[in-house]
Amino acid sequence: MNVKVRVARLSVLSNSLLIIMKLVTGFISGSVSIISEAIHSLMDLIAAIIAFLSVRVSDSPPDSRHPYGHGKVENISGVIEALLIFVAAIWIIAEAVRKLLGEEHKLEILWVGVIVMVISAVVNFFVSRKLYKVARETNSVALEADALHLRTDVYTSAGVAAGLGLILLTGIKWLDPVVAIIVAIFIIKASYLLLRKAFTPLLDTAWGDSEIKDLEDRLVDMGVTYHDLRTRVAGNYKFIDIHVEIPAKESVEDAHKYCDMIEKRLMDTYNNLTVTIHVEPA
Repeated sequence: MNVKVRVARLSVLSNSLLIIMKLVTGFISGSVSIISEAIHSLMDLIAAIIAFLSVRVSDSPPDSRHPYGHGKVENISGVIEALLIFVAAIWIIAEAVRKLLGEEHKLEILWVGVIVMVISAVVNFFVSRKLYKVARETNSVALEADALHLRTDVYTSAGVAAGLGLILLTGIKWLDPVVAIIVAIFIIKASYLLLRKAFTPLLDTAWGDSEIKDLEDRLVDMGVTYHDLRTRVAGNYKFIDIHVEIPAKESVEDAHKYCDMIEKRLMDTYNNLTVTIHVEPA
């Protein structure tokens, strides 16, 4: 089992335990902000399961129906996760507004809710940090999306804990749905950022400006004369399409060896890279 699958499984397990804790505490205490956090974690769990499945599929080798690999599965999963988060946020806002406009709701044993929220924030902090680390090492969009969910959960759990603490100190119960709405706003922001990041590569987006500049510098250092350089990203896979100029009198064998040298150096530099070179006479 590779490292991406292992950390994705860790996210699934941690989210499952936190959901149970939050739901039980939320229904016992009657706190809509705790229940909203439980719903948030439920969306995180669904997202974590999607991420777990997508990283397994995305690492599958190319086949006859998918000759360029399965990398975009991670982007598709990221889009689904973003939409799920957005739906959860709208539900939280609707429930909180209903509480604000309705009768005063009863709140009990809020101190337990504070403890649960603090535990949730701490657990998600360490799990998200691990996910971010592996996501950066493997260029995994799905794991980065999952990490973003959990990092948002850290802030929202801490916010709910602070809100519940204020209610305990002041007795102002309308703070509970107000905190829930603030949590939802953070969730909507995270949903938008994730949707933009995951959806854009589905349109065969080029590498980032800094990455292209680094690639061009490496080609210059190798003494390659080229034009029509094109790049694209599919999940954690990268592609280069380039026209390379070679002296017209070079043999096919020499031209082939030269292209192999270019490919090897680039593939040693960039992970999960596919290079397509079109040779042209100088």
